[in-house]
Amino acid sequence: MNQGRQPPATQPTLFEQVWLDGRLEDHLDTVYRDPGVPAPVVESGTASGLTYTKRAVARAAGRVSRASGRGGGTTAPGRLLLRMAPGAIDALGRRLRGGVTLISSTNGKTTTARMLASILEADGRAVVHNRAGANTHWGVATALAEHDGDTGVFEVDEAWLPLIAAQLRPRVVVLGNLFRDRLDGYGELDRLIRVWRGLLSGAAAPAVVVANADDPLLAGPGAVLAGARSARLLFGIEDAHAGSHSPEHPNDGHSCLACGQRLRYTRAFVGHLGHYHCDRCGTTRPRPSVRAASVRERGLDAADARIVLPSGSLSVRLPFGGLHNVYNALAASGAAVSIGVAPGAIRDGLASVSAPFGRSETIVVDGRAVRLCLVKNPAGANATIRTLSGERSDHALHLWIALNDAEPDGRDVSWIWDVQFECLSAHVGRVTCSGRRANELALRLKYAGWSCPLEVNASLHESFARALAHTPAALVAMPTYTALLGLRTVLNERGVAVSDWGHSARAARATP
Repeated sequence: MNQGRQPPATQPTLFEQVWLDGRLEDHLDTVYRDPGVPAPVVESGTASGLTYTKRAVARAAGRVSRASGRGGGTTAPGRLLLRMAPGAIDALGRRLRGGVTLISSTNGKTTTARMLASILEADGRAVVHNRAGANTHWGVATALAEHDGDTGVFEVDEAWLPLIAAQLRPRVVVLGNLFRDRLDGYGELDRLIRVWRGLLSGAAAPAVVVANADDPLLAGPGAVLAGARSARLLFGIEDAHAGSHSPEHPNDGHSCLACGQRLRYTRAFVGHLGHYHCDRCGTTRPRPSVRAASVRERGLDAADARIVLPSGSLSVRLPFGGLHNVYNALAASGAAVSIGVAPGAIRDGLASVSAPFGRSETIVVDGRAVRLCLVKNPAGANATIRTLSGERSDHALHLWIALNDAEPDGRDVSWIWDVQFECLSAHVGRVTCSGRRANELALRLKYAGWSCPLEVNASLHESFARALAHTPAALVAMPTYTALLGLRTVLNERGVAVSDWGHSARAARATP
């Protein structure tokens, strides 16, 4: 009679199992089998199981994690909270009377979310924000558990976006770009295009979608916005003097999704983002209502932009450089416009925003400036290299590059062969290769023609110390994701890290 067998009614559904263990990439096609957004993973409202005590316990878990030095407490509280109260994101999100904005993209979502949070704070709002960049349901739940406010701004992993949107019912969703990334996890881009298109055409579609007009995978016919129920607000770069005449390799958006013809470009800015059209079917890049009419790059440290909004225009100096950060500023500005923020607050918020940890952040270590630039895929790495090659300096670049292949990085590191390292070969004075795949990185740089002194040392601790010792003035650190986390540990041990996690950890240790 199988009396010892668990009744089917009490067995967890696939959605519930994914919600508990976080292994969405293992079930991506099954979870998103239907074109629409899946039903909420858990029941909403009173069935959430959330109590004051459970929230307090989750907060305590974060304090313990930070005080012990074992982690930043960016996901542990949320993981614990969702096990105790699976509907906690829904229940806590309902308290955000100013609404919720979700931000997703392959590159730039952490910086865009930071910019939007800064804008909303300049507008006088109390923002709940996953500031440290933990962007699955655990990170969102952590932010909701630990902070109180009236408005939510959450960066969200590309594949997790529909599941979290089904819980939070955002007023605004920001879609920044789609680039090839972590092929062994989420596969080719057509899977994410289908997932995002399902969100925008389903029951959890936001009132407004803010999207990049310059990305044909988002704004072209047959792309993400096709069939969207949401109102659209598009952003993009208009300055025809910025960027280049054609996309750099690799070009992930090279074909028209409507007819398959190769797209032609009159201007390209970052990867396949630019002014595109199709000679066969007439597809063309739509005119954005939030746009950078003029851009002046100032190396790693700044970029000037005149941003045209539906209600006027503003000029702003961004405190970090690169065309990729101009796109981030446009995305944040578009979201702010959708929320109803005045241009003055947008300008003030963009001008005063601080860099997220590892994203164009500068710290001082042993009297030397260290610029941290996360690199995780060809598009992001090429954007950093392009900015570095435009630096005006009398000194050759000193670089520390760390390549890891842990699961968050992606096991497949062949993407380094699509990075245009050749563009920097004449600018580098010394390079240190580190991380678990340091040897492969060194081989790639040799093929790129780097004839400068090159040291290979897999140890993050040792290699960073040696790179710093050989640096006369400034060091540029370019780690992949888990290498950045490892470097964060190295820096905190030195007591010099300037980051959200670093501040939290030191504050926790100093608390009696």
